[in-house]
Amino acid sequence: MTDNPTNAAPEAASPAAAESALPAEELARMSDDIVAALKTVYDPEIPADIYELGLIYKVDIKDDRAVDVDMTLTTPNCPAAAELPMMVENAVSSVAGVGPVKVQVVWDPPWDQSRMSDEARVVLNMW
Repeated sequence: MTDNPTNAAPEAASPAAAESALPAEELARMSDDIVAALKTVYDPEIPADIYELGLIYKVDIKDDRAVDVDMTLTTPNCPAAAELPMMVENAVSSVAGVGPVKVQVVWDPPWDQSRMSDEARVVLNMW
């Protein structure tokens, strides 16, 4: 999976995936399952999942199956700041075949509503 410089959701596989020591099919399955797991995590104050909100900036599956996740929050003062990264770590850790998970909260680029998917906009009635 790769960095997410636009408002699109993080990609399911990266060009580097072709160079991974993991079989392509396994990497694709893990990527899909990680996205599905991320879609189960909701900001307690917003009725849309964090993936569709555009809070996940990068997911990196390493050759040893360790997973690094870069995420952000809607605001530095987010009341869920303490719990959301742990919720993400637990969700990704639940995926079969995933090794240690490290979640890092980043602030660059800052999150804004343009990062939300169309699905999140529908849920939040933001058309």
